[in-house]
Amino acid sequence: MMGPAHSLSGAAAWLGVGAAAAAAGQPMPWPVLVVGALICAGAALAPDLDHKAATISRAFGPVSRLLCEIVDKLSYAVYQATKMSGDKRRTGGHRTLTHTWLWAVLIGGGASAAAVFGGRWAVLGILFVHLVLAVEGLLWRAARVSSDVLVWLLGATSAWILAGVLDKPGSGADWLFDQPGQEYLWLGLPIVLGALVHDIGDALTVSGCPILWPIPVGRKRWYPVGPPKALRFRAGSWVELKVLMPVFMLLGGVGGAAALNFI
Repeated sequence: MMGPAHSLSGAAAWLGVGAAAAAAGQPMPWPVLVVGALICAGAALAPDLDHKAATISRAFGPVSRLLCEIVDKLSYAVYQATKMSGDKRRTGGHRTLTHTWLWAVLIGGGASAAAVFGGRWAVLGILFVHLVLAVEGLLWRAARVSSDVLVWLLGATSAWILAGVLDKPGSGADWLFDQPGQEYLWLGLPIVLGALVHDIGDALTVSGCPILWPIPVGRKRWYPVGPPKALRFRAGSWVELKVLMPVFMLLGGVGGAAALNFI
């Protein structure tokens, strides 16, 4: 799928988690719901770090372009080193390493560890990166016609304000993990969810997605998970733009309303 659909699906997924948490008696404070949805929207773009033409490659200028090139080469090297006889030949690393459940868990776990042990500056860094990505994904038309610096300033300002809100007692720094020293441990959850939602979205397209790696399926370690081919669509097609994106917005609205006990 394309960047806007990925971001919308990520935000909708976290709002759905908020609804489920409320139903389970563990409601999210509104700052956690809002911040988590934005982080998840940003994290839903991150697996495309292996693609030099993806939205994320433009998000941080030369830094993100260089990082995409490095991740592409790393992903390709891992693919070559671990492929089995049934896996096809490739010339690049797109839709390999960063499109797996293991990558999602490692990135989310790393973010949680950074938030817990790195203190406020680590939290601000996590928020900044994902808020910039959320702007690029959710407001893609506005982001494309504005300068990178303006988007970065918006991300930095929003990160500072939202971190200040979360720091207030009862606002959610210790949501779900309430023992001393566990503040912001939950920040990794929307990152894991965003990456997995990205992978599921890509699995619906014609190429499928190797979400299960490194678990082998038959003679393939990089098995392209997906529905029957008749139910798949091409990225950027009318199915994505006219059907899935409106559905994601509707589900996100319903999930958010349920999470806040409006319905």
